[in-house]
Amino acid sequence: MADVVPRSLEGLRKAEQACTRCPLYRNATQAVPGEGPSPARLMMVGEQPGNDEDLKGHPFVGPAGRMLDRAMADAGLDRKTVFVTNAVKHFKFEPRGKRRLHKRPNAFEIERCRWWNEIERKLVKPDLIVALGATAARSLTGRNVTITKVRGEPIALEDGGRLVVTVHPSSLLRIEDEKDKALRYGEFVADLKVCAKLLKALPLAQRLAV
Repeated sequence: MADVVPRSLEGLRKAEQACTRCPLYRNATQAVPGEGPSPARLMMVGEQPGNDEDLKGHPFVGPAGRMLDRAMADAGLDRKTVFVTNAVKHFKFEPRGKRRLHKRPNAFEIERCRWWNEIERKLVKPDLIVALGATAARSLTGRNVTITKVRGEPIALEDGGRLVVTVHPSSLLRIEDEKDKALRYGEFVADLKVCAKLLKALPLAQRLAV
């Protein structure tokens, strides 16, 4: 399968549904492909689909997605112009009664899914990529990344792209103290505002030349 490279997002979606590159496909309902315009100046990459995404087949449609939508709006970014996707395309979970609890993808699963993400980037041609969380950062850079050391600062990728690393919006949902949650949310929005400013500074010709 790796020898046949999809040449369109539609072809990529079909190929991802047939993916057996790692064992996660066995228990997930379906692969969840990225969604958004192509080309898109901004691509946001999360960790993996959650329970809602796995059932509906669309990225960022659960609680974390609603948090991301709110933060993007507060940062002056329009979700309709952004391509959203995940580092891993299948939901990894641990059954707990009737619930399915999220489990973080391991290094092997992240690496096996990088092939899809690299094709996705070539098709979407983003000027700027946002890694939402450590899993996405690892997928995009090929190494472990400490978010606190690099968040909100543009990073040059080997292929010439630009990356901004920030937290995953699901991390905000886990904060119980309302004052702390508001503070962390403000920091998240600030990171996204950095992205909005970078996009305004980058010439449109850069995207067209990629």
